[in-house]
Amino acid sequence: MPRQLITIGISGAIAVALGALGAHALKGQLQTGLITPDLLNGFDTAVKYQMYHTIAMLAVVLLKTKYDSKFLKLAYYLFFWGIILFSGSLYFLCTRNLYGADWLKFLGPITPIGGVLFVAGWLSLAISALKKD
Repeated sequence: MPRQLITIGISGAIAVALGALGAHALKGQLQTGLITPDLLNGFDTAVKYQMYHTIAMLAVVLLKTKYDSKFLKLAYYLFFWGIILFSGSLYFLCTRNLYGADWLKFLGPITPIGGVLFVAGWLSLAISALKKD
């Protein structure tokens, strides 16, 4: 559990820091055209989903202290990898114009995979309530 709490703390801190970056630094780039309102919105979505699922990971860790379920463990890892793939890919996709990395558009198909992992994590959480290991 301590390692999971470290991961959760770092993920939450990153979400807050990137949220501030988006609200201040990236918003200030709108007039350059390198960041568009749609890209800024995508970045904001990545931050929100990272924070939502970081909180979900914390809830799963706390639930695991009372209910030992392989589905809770699975939910934790699905949320973790969902953050990496969904939010991580969006961060790069939405800021690639700032550093001339158009080649990063290959990450586009990875974003929905992260979204599927989020859905699977929530379903795993639901299954954990129905199943006894």
